[in-house]
Amino acid sequence: MKLATLATCNLNQWALDFEGNSDRIRQSIQIAKDRQATYRLGPELEITGYGCEDAFLEEDTFLHAWEALAEILTGDLTDGILCDIGMPVMHKNVRYNCRLFVLDRQLLLIRPKIFLAADGNYRETRWFTAWDQRREVESFSLPPSIRSLIQQDTVPFGIAAIDTRDTVLATETCEELFTPNSPHIGLGLDGIEIIANGSGSHHQLRKLNQRVDLIQSATAKGGGVYLYANQQGCDGGRLYFDGCALIAINGQVVAQGSQFSLDDVEVVTATVDLEEVRSYRGAIASRSLQAAQATSIPRISADFDLTTTKIIPPTRPISVSYHQPEEEIAYGPACWMWDYLRRSGASGYFVPISGGADSSSTATLVGSMCQLVVRSVADGNTQTLADARKVVGDPDYIPTDTREFANRILHTCYMASENSSQSTRDRAKAIADQIGAFHLHANIDGIVSAFLALFVHLTGKKPRFKINGGTTVENLALQNIQARSRMVLSYVLAQLLPWARAHEGGLLVLGSANVDESLRGYVTKYDCSSADINPIGGISKSDLRRFLRWAAEHLGYSALVDVVEASPTAELEPITESYSQEDETDMGMTYDELSRFGILRKVYRCGPVSMFEKLIHEWSHLSPEKVAEKVKRFFYYYSINRHKMTTMTPSYHAESYSPEDNRFDLRQFLYNARWTWQFRKIDRLLKQLTLSNKS
Repeated sequence: MKLATLATCNLNQWALDFEGNSDRIRQSIQIAKDRQATYRLGPELEITGYGCEDAFLEEDTFLHAWEALAEILTGDLTDGILCDIGMPVMHKNVRYNCRLFVLDRQLLLIRPKIFLAADGNYRETRWFTAWDQRREVESFSLPPSIRSLIQQDTVPFGIAAIDTRDTVLATETCEELFTPNSPHIGLGLDGIEIIANGSGSHHQLRKLNQRVDLIQSATAKGGGVYLYANQQGCDGGRLYFDGCALIAINGQVVAQGSQFSLDDVEVVTATVDLEEVRSYRGAIASRSLQAAQATSIPRISADFDLTTTKIIPPTRPISVSYHQPEEEIAYGPACWMWDYLRRSGASGYFVPISGGADSSSTATLVGSMCQLVVRSVADGNTQTLADARKVVGDPDYIPTDTREFANRILHTCYMASENSSQSTRDRAKAIADQIGAFHLHANIDGIVSAFLALFVHLTGKKPRFKINGGTTVENLALQNIQARSRMVLSYVLAQLLPWARAHEGGLLVLGSANVDESLRGYVTKYDCSSADINPIGGISKSDLRRFLRWAAEHLGYSALVDVVEASPTAELEPITESYSQEDETDMGMTYDELSRFGILRKVYRCGPVSMFEKLIHEWSHLSPEKVAEKVKRFFYYYSINRHKMTTMTPSYHAESYSPEDNRFDLRQFLYNARWTWQFRKIDRLLKQLTLSNKS
């Protein structure tokens, strides 16, 4: 047997937090050494943090990265362990996203990324250049500070493998796993037995399955050991990196890290038998034929053994653990919010809670966050305890009760108007009570009346609701006055409630507009959905409903059952015996239909015509005329409300689609809402369908 103990990790890095990032890297290396590992893999760009974005264009970022690496090289931390570290490097005045191999305080290789992520949430090509694989390994001159520290002037730069005395190891980086012609294919055929991937992969509902499938497939087809490391946590933006470090051998996973955790450093180790790789590969005749014809990449020799002479049992295969989407919603945004809260310096969250599904989901996620914090402290996480004490402003505080902790940091308020119902008020209070929030009830009629009185004084005209004979313009304005008054009151309460309770600091306001309402623009600009961050802004209404049912059972918030069963309503118009405002009726489409529109618009890149052509087959329960009507209605409201996306609260990204214009849906916000060319095309297709059906 040729046994090697290998380590990978999840690290909660933070963009430009060089001190904290370096500390967490050093902790992970030390833990790996304590577990007798001879190789340690870290996440992508772990020294700087992945989410630096345009800070990667600053020279300071590269300077501080080398300074941080120098601290890691100081002392004996890298003695006896091959460390694979991610950081940006400038070579010949070109910026590259790189992996640095370090052993015994020496740099062995700088390996640049060859396929950059440049779709969806990623813009790597804005900051880095992909390395041309056809270039030979070049010599990189180390910065003077590194030279004097380690007495080394240059290091190889390019695509190469580390050739130890007993095996060969190489790496690929994040996106390269997902590309059709992944580097691991050629690396495996070239006899490289251990392939590593330092990644910065964000959480998205149902995405982990794809990642694991690719890793298992990579090693099942051609054999080998595959290690995967990832960022874990909020790196400072809209994304949550969900960890789940893995080690696989010959298609079987032998070690898996957590997907959602409050631990800043999590090291995953496994002992693998390299003889199993050699035997597995040798038994595949077709693989041997291809390997005999494979192009070899350069080797960098390392006078070092990855394997051990100790008798250690190899780590046995395990079943991969997956969360249901409802659990992913419960834990992903909750972890993201905890990182945001503890790093922002705020003392808690404020939620304007209406008793509806969206604001109830937001409040529930804070409750889930509180449960995770209490559980983490009970498990002995000293960092979580220190952060909790800092948030509540009490150096001796120990969170042991979820509801008591929630009462300190979560503040909710039901903001009633004359159009509010007793049922939504009761639901809001019940949910707040079960979570443990500090809850208030306010009536905004006085604020609304003051605005209307001022308008009457200025114009001599008094607007009316449509049900009372008013126009659509009057009706909409009267609704928006209520919604925007709630936003102003939310910020007043967020700033002053801690003071009123003799607490320090201020509160962050949480938004509660779901991704489908944002997609259609069924939100008021600068209403109570305008906030500091929005944990549900990237989650569909359908997924939120499933989450609320799950949370009612598994988080202990039974009042959520009544929320799910109630019809969604904004409660901004008068309720009469013959009329009650309902969201889906107002929108002219169901939330499930909206979700499908969102997927076709973003994931399948459909305009009006191609969307209509797909949906006449998919929605066979509707007539082509009805499908055409819905498609036109969606694109009309999508386009006239697109401007709202420029001011939407930064939201946790969760679904495969989102209208968020800052980075994910890069389309204009001024449209010709008549879509004359496209809608005429739909009308012609409808006519052809009608004639075809008659014949």
